[in-house]
Amino acid sequence: MDTEDPLDAYSAIVTAVARDVLPSVASLAVRTRRGDGAGSASVITADGFLLTSAHVVAGATAAEALFGDGTSVAVDVVGRDVLSDLAVLRARATVPAPVELGEAGELKVGQLVVALGNPLGLAGSVTAGIVSSLGRSLPTASGRVIDEVIQTDAALNPGNSGGVLADGRGRMVGVNTAVAGIGLGLAVPINRATREIIAALMSTGRVRRAWLGIAGAKVQLAPALAARIGSPTGLQVAGVAPDSPAELAGIHRGDIVVSLDKQDVVTSTSIQKLMVENAIDRQLEMTVWRNGALVDVFVVPRELVDV
Repeated sequence: MDTEDPLDAYSAIVTAVARDVLPSVASLAVRTRRGDGAGSASVITADGFLLTSAHVVAGATAAEALFGDGTSVAVDVVGRDVLSDLAVLRARATVPAPVELGEAGELKVGQLVVALGNPLGLAGSVTAGIVSSLGRSLPTASGRVIDEVIQTDAALNPGNSGGVLADGRGRMVGVNTAVAGIGLGLAVPINRATREIIAALMSTGRVRRAWLGIAGAKVQLAPALAARIGSPTGLQVAGVAPDSPAELAGIHRGDIVVSLDKQDVVTSTSIQKLMVENAIDRQLEMTVWRNGALVDVFVVPRELVDV
């Protein structure tokens, strides 16, 4: 008969994660022209790069990372990406060992996760919970959304933003973002896309993205058209920015976009996913439903600036 207390097993996992990860998590004190702010950050490389949330260091003129062992280190903002709400910092002195990065795509609903950070200025705080949902979308201040966001019921409060969401093996699978609401937390996932963003921020301090200049909403397609293209929905263009790549290509309000670069388009997010660096200045084929016919047009996205 198994006499092990299930709570003890749960506690053992959380305790082990806290032991292994907390030394790599810092309380972040941020100074801006508008006043002081706070958040969390984690060491991600042995040579002193740290990861946090972009909104935590918005407008920062100076920042300092305080670790659990009492070490205080000045840090510089290397780069911010408001579209993913991620930022990379560089420490001016030696920092603890980095946290191991995991893969958010391996998470399952109901899986145990541990949030580590510095909520409300309480350094080294740990909360635990489960993955409540996967694939959420998180609106950002820029008006775009972050895809594949992790929802957890691990308690998050102001100051948790930028901290670590870890799996039961102590691997960082997300960057916590505190949101309004009791018992609700979101985390930007660590996956292939965000790893590329982090790498770009570390190497160049910025992330290059492409821009088309259209706004729209998902609409249901007529059954015959849906069967023809293999998708029940498309993106109806609600607006086209003046002098944008979309306007220059002849895209009109009311067009229903069904594919771009041979990829199905069903939402604005579908287009957003394709607007990566290698799409800049590259001719892409776009198929739209217009006046009862499928029409192919060619667009050349430009680099997105001043986001």
